[in-house]
Amino acid sequence: MNLVKPKALKPGDKVATISLSWGGAGELPERYERGKQQLQSIFGVEVVETKHALKSAQWLYENPQARAQDLMEAFADPSIKAIISMIGGDDSCRILRYVDAEVIKLNPKIVLGFSDSTITHFLCLKAGLSTFYGTSLLVGFAENGGMHPYQIDDIKRTLFSTAVIGQLKPNEAGWTSERLDWSDVSLQNRKRNVEPNPGWNFLQGETTIQGRLIGGCMETLESLKGTEFWPAKELWTNSILFFETSEAKPEPDYFRWWLRNYAEQGILKSANGIMLGRPDNNVYVKEYNDELLKVLREEGLTAMPVITEMDFGHTCPVFTIPYGAMAQIDCLSHTFSLLESSVQD
Repeated sequence: MNLVKPKALKPGDKVATISLSWGGAGELPERYERGKQQLQSIFGVEVVETKHALKSAQWLYENPQARAQDLMEAFADPSIKAIISMIGGDDSCRILRYVDAEVIKLNPKIVLGFSDSTITHFLCLKAGLSTFYGTSLLVGFAENGGMHPYQIDDIKRTLFSTAVIGQLKPNEAGWTSERLDWSDVSLQNRKRNVEPNPGWNFLQGETTIQGRLIGGCMETLESLKGTEFWPAKELWTNSILFFETSEAKPEPDYFRWWLRNYAEQGILKSANGIMLGRPDNNVYVKEYNDELLKVLREEGLTAMPVITEMDFGHTCPVFTIPYGAMAQIDCLSHTFSLLESSVQD
C-alpha cells in the first residue's frame, strides 16, 4: 500500500470546507462560523467554502452531482492545500458515479473527515492518495467552549509537521459524547461534560505487530462493498484494521454480521491487528468487544493484537488516522505508535 503523502499545511495556506453528505453547515450557520473562526485563529490558515458547501440540507440531498463537482474543483484548484469535511451524514456514496479519481491522483492534497467521509477516503485510496480519518469542521473545530487541547495538538502533529508521529496516547483529560443542541447559539460557549478516560483496552494479543492502516465507519463501509471502490485484497494484507460505529449505535448483532463478512472475504486473516474506536457515548462497548472476540475465535485468530475503546470515531476529542501509514501495536508495553510522518515537505 504505497500511497502518496500530501504536502504539510503551513500557516497562510488556503483550506476548503466541503459538504459531501448532510448539509449541516447550511442549516447551522452560527456553528459553521464558530468552527471556521477557530480553525483560522488557532492554525493560521485561510478558510474558504466550496461552491455549494453552505446550501441547505435538502438542496444538497437532491444534488449529489453538485457535491461531487465541489470535490473535483477543490482538488483541481492549486491554491487549495487541504479539504475538510463539514460533517458526515449517510449518502455521500451517491457522489461516486460523478467523480474522477484521476483528478485526485494528479492533485494530491490533505483530506480530513470521519464517519460518512469514509466514502471520500476510499475514493482517494483508489487514486493512490493517503488521506486522514479525523475530526470535521462542525465537530472538533467548532467544539463548544473551544477546541480540546488534545485535538489541537493532534492536528498540528499530523497535518502541519513532517516529523515521525511516534507514540499516541489516550486523552487523559477525558472524553465526551454529550449532546448539546447545535441550533441553540447560547450553548456554543458551554463546554461539554467529559467522562474519565481509563485508557485504551488491549483486548487480546501478547506480541508486537506492524501494519498499514485501513478502515473507517462500519455502516458506511457497507455502502462500498461490491463497488469498484472496494480495495483489492492486497491492500488489506498485513494491515492494521481500524473500525468504528456511528451515532446510530448499531446493535451488536449487526456488528457481528459485518465482522463475519470481513472474515469471509479473507480480510480478517490477512490483517495483522485491529483497532476499534470508542462507540458513541460508550454504548455497546462491552457487547462489541465480546462480538469481536467471538468472531476472532471462530477464525482461529485468538492471538491477533486488538485495541478497543480508542480515541477516534464518534467520540471527542480524537486522534487522526492517516490511511496507509505504518503503525505499531505493542501488546507488551500497551502502546500504539505511528512509525512515520503523515505528510511531506
